[in-house]
Amino acid sequence: MQVVVEVKKWGNSLGIVVPKSEVKTLSLKVGEKVKVEILKKEKLDGFGLCKNAGKFVKEDVLEER
Repeated sequence: MQVVVEVKKWGNSLGIVVPKSEVKTLSLKVGEKVKVEILKKEKLDGFGLCKNAGKFVKEDVLEER
């Protein structure tokens, strides 16, 4: 199972929150120990990515039918 969560400040430490849906799916209880694999998500620097792109207009959106 893979879940993307945000690292948050927790006192002098950092912590993560397991989403309620995953707690229910795994039947997790307070005090249980779990194994967590931490992979840092790489950020994409989009600055200048759309340089010289034309102005967005509503007609450019393709409607799904």
